[in-house]
Amino acid sequence: MLILLVLLSLIIDLTCIGYIIFIEHKDVTTTWAWVMVMLFIPIVGFILYLFFGQSMKRRKMFNQKEESDRYMHLLHTQIYKDSCSSCTLGTCPACYDYNLLNLHLIGHETVYTCDNSLTLFTDGKAKFSDLFESIKAAHSYIHLEYYIIHDDEIGQLFSECLIQKAQEGVEISLLYDGMGCLKTHSAYFKKLENAGIKIICFAPPFKPFINLRFNYRNHRKLCTIDDKIAYLGGFNVGDEYLGKNKKMGYWRDTHLKIEGSGAILANLQFLLDWRFASHETHLLEHYKIPQLTPLCYSTGAVVQLVSGGPDSKHSSILNGYIGMIAGARKSIWIQTPYFIPNEALLTTLKIAALSGLDVRIMFPNKPDHAFVYWATYSYIGELIDCGARAYTYDKGFLHSKTIIVDEALSSVGTANFDMRSFKLNFEMNAFIYDKSFAKELSEAFIHDLDDSSELTLERYNNRSRLIRFKESVSRLFSPIL
Repeated sequence: MLILLVLLSLIIDLTCIGYIIFIEHKDVTTTWAWVMVMLFIPIVGFILYLFFGQSMKRRKMFNQKEESDRYMHLLHTQIYKDSCSSCTLGTCPACYDYNLLNLHLIGHETVYTCDNSLTLFTDGKAKFSDLFESIKAAHSYIHLEYYIIHDDEIGQLFSECLIQKAQEGVEISLLYDGMGCLKTHSAYFKKLENAGIKIICFAPPFKPFINLRFNYRNHRKLCTIDDKIAYLGGFNVGDEYLGKNKKMGYWRDTHLKIEGSGAILANLQFLLDWRFASHETHLLEHYKIPQLTPLCYSTGAVVQLVSGGPDSKHSSILNGYIGMIAGARKSIWIQTPYFIPNEALLTTLKIAALSGLDVRIMFPNKPDHAFVYWATYSYIGELIDCGARAYTYDKGFLHSKTIIVDEALSSVGTANFDMRSFKLNFEMNAFIYDKSFAKELSEAFIHDLDDSSELTLERYNNRSRLIRFKESVSRLFSPIL
C-alpha cells in the first residue's frame, strides 16, 4: 500500500512538473522554484501549486481583455504623440521624461491626461475623511473596488455613507475581491445590496472548487465619482488602516486623489473590471471617450494611469519602474512593504547605486508576512553592498507603494516591488509628471526618516545566524511568494 502511494505521488508530481515546463511556460526562475517544491515536498507541493501556481494568462476567462485593448486603442489614437517634439520652450511638465511617457503611451497603450489637480494622503484618517465628504457630495454615480473591506468601525461608517447616497438615488457599484474579503461576512454585503447598491465579488476563491486559487487577485483600491474625482493608492477599508491594530501600530500608507480628466480614465478601468467580474458585456457600448489635450497645452499635472495584471501582454508597471530608474540622473527614493525584484529590476537599481546616484529604499521594521519580509531583507542587503541606503520604518507598518526620481517624476499606486504585484495581481499605478507633486512626496519621505532607522552595511553584516538562515530559505522561495 505504501509503495502504491509513493508511486502515485511520483506520477502526480512528474505530471505536474511536465505541465509547468511544457504547458505553462513560466520564466525559468519560477519554473525551477516550483520543480524544487514538487521534488522535495511531494503531494504537498502539488497542493500548493493548485492554490498558488496556476497560470491563467492563456485561459478563456481573459478573452474579454481584447475588449479592453480595443477601447484603449481608441483612446490612444486620439493622442498627438509628438506634441513635445514641436515644443521649443521646454516648459511641458512631461518634457523631463518623455521616453517614459512614450513607453506607456506606445508600448502599453496607456494614455495621459494633463489637466489634473492632485491631493496626497499619507494618513488613513485624512484619507477616509476626504473620501466620505466626496461620496456625500456625489450626484450621479459612485464606483468602488477594494481588495479588503472589513466589517469593523470604519467599515460600518463606509457602508452607512454608501447606503445614505443610494437612498438619495445615486447609482453605486461596489467590486470586492473574493480572497481579500474572505473574513468579511456575506451579511455585510447583503445589507448594501438590499439598499440598492450593486455588488460583485471578483473571482470567488471557492466557486467552483476546481478554480480554487490564491493568486490572481484584484489588488486595486479605486473609487471614482461623477467623472470628476478618483481615489487610488494603498488604503483598503478597515480599522487597521487607521492605526487601530495593536500588533501593526500606526499605518503609514500613500493614497492619491485625482480631480480632472484622469478620473474619467480611472472610471474606464473600473468599468472594465466590473465587466470582467459581472459578464455584463454592454457596459462600454455608450462610454464617452474624453477629449484629451496635447501636452504642450497642459493646465495641470500630467498623469498616466497604468494597469497591470495576469491578463497583460507586458509587465507594464514593472517596465515603468525600470524605465524611471534607468532614466534617473540624481536620486531614486522608494517606499514599499515588500521588495522581491526580478533580475532586471534588481540589476537596474544596482547600476544606479554603483553609479553614485542617491538610491534609498524604505521598508517596514515589522513583517506582516514573514517569508516575504526575510526575502526582502536579503535583496536589500545586496543593494546596500552596492552603495544604496536602506531604512526600516519603526513607527508602525509601512504599506506605501511609491517611487520618486530626481524630485521630478513619481509613481503612486497599489503595486508593491515584488513579482506578485508585477505578474499575478491586478494592480493600478499613477505615473505622475509633475515636479511640485514629486517634491511633496519627497518631503513625506524625508519626514518618515525621522521615524526610521538606517540599515547600514555594518549593521546588515552583523545580523545573526538565525536571520541569515531565514533570508536563505525565504529567498529560495521568493520567485513563488
